[in-house]
Amino acid sequence: MGRPSQGLGRMNARTDHLTAFLESSGWASAQITPLAGDASNRRYDRLVHQDGRHAVLMDAPPDKGEDVRPFINIAQFLRKRGLSAPEIFAADEARGFLLLEDLGDDLYARRIAADPDLEGPLYEAAVDVLTALHQVPSPLAPRYSSDVSTPLAALAFDWYQFGATGAVDQDARQVFTDIFARTLAPLDAELDVLIQRDYHAENLLWLPDRAGAARVGLLDFQDAMTGHRAYDLVSVLQDARRDVTPATAAAMFDRYVAQNSLETKAFSHAYALLGAQRNLRILGVFARLCLRDNKQHYIDLIPRVWGHIATNLEHPALAEIRPLIEGVLPEPDAAVLAQLKSKCGACRAL
Repeated sequence: MGRPSQGLGRMNARTDHLTAFLESSGWASAQITPLAGDASNRRYDRLVHQDGRHAVLMDAPPDKGEDVRPFINIAQFLRKRGLSAPEIFAADEARGFLLLEDLGDDLYARRIAADPDLEGPLYEAAVDVLTALHQVPSPLAPRYSSDVSTPLAALAFDWYQFGATGAVDQDARQVFTDIFARTLAPLDAELDVLIQRDYHAENLLWLPDRAGAARVGLLDFQDAMTGHRAYDLVSVLQDARRDVTPATAAAMFDRYVAQNSLETKAFSHAYALLGAQRNLRILGVFARLCLRDNKQHYIDLIPRVWGHIATNLEHPALAEIRPLIEGVLPEPDAAVLAQLKSKCGACRAL
């Protein structure tokens, strides 16, 4: 077996378990190359077998709160829908190892950066994936309802406001959660599709040799829940990591509405609400990743997230929410971003 790189930081016992897993699955002699990690405790490596085959190893330590079973279940559901989730070659559910189909390196973000003319076709395919997926009910019990999503939006107070100002305005936070929960509650009657929740350009791969919606490789969907059909659309079009051109975003919104015979005004209402919820959550999570987890580079993404929040707050659906955000949370100017970075890794708990 190719030696895991020093950057993997695996303890000896886990390395032994990994070796046994690869031996049992026929990949003991594979060369291992680290792939980029993510914001979780999961790690990914590319394996190259002596016979030339490729695979991806997911290392998701259970003792760090990871669980591969949701990934397995959702991958199987997506593949049955004809979508390109990775095939699972081998699994050790108890120890948190998966051997996955290698879908390559052609992430949407990379392909579009290299050829901006691809933005339209790639996002059309991404919308087609959602339409195909949303034709069937979600198989999952957990619902991304207002009582779940509102506290997640309040992470913007818990971590971003705290990091930027040194305190959480608890009165403002309470008013926000009360009003936002009431504003989101009507959407709870419309939670009927599987939402992947991290559907964006660094989790989508371009597979042009495949056909239709299968041309989009899907990653990082283990946190999927049953939710509103606008959620993943706003996730991919209001991306925290790259700017989708306004023309493309508008065209993709219209494409999804037309494909699914939706009423534009009502769907726009839900889209703005869920966009605000999602981006407020991300604002808090990115601040937390810096303050608690010592991952400073997420702070550089905050201005784009703030821009998405501002866009959503302009919608009439958020008329009551707008002053609760604009009047309380500081705009992420250079001073605020520097303040957040100065506290990187210093706040292990609140």
